[in-house]
Amino acid sequence: MKIDLKPNEVVVKAGNSDRLDNGSKVDGKFIVTNQRIYFKCLNGHAEKYDLEIMPSEISEVHFFNTGFLSPNGLNLILKGGEEVKFRVKQRNSFGELINRMY
Repeated sequence: MKIDLKPNEVVVKAGNSDRLDNGSKVDGKFIVTNQRIYFKCLNGHAEKYDLEIMPSEISEVHFFNTGFLSPNGLNLILKGGEEVKFRVKQRNSFGELINRMY
């Protein structure tokens, strides 16, 4: 997997993730850089599931549990009203990074 970083862009944190989309789960990588957030899917449907989010597009960051005792859900609410949900390990550190960006 390769992402094209912009000039002066560096990866701050990355990890395995699942994007939760309308009841389906898409395996991929969740990548936070110093300029934006990326989700790159691993299943070959890049045109449908790959995502790039600018910090200026984010309205709120919420945490949620994906199971009864699974505190690993990260919900990004965009200014347009769209919600993008992910299951990530270390959601607290990802959430802190994202909160500092916008």
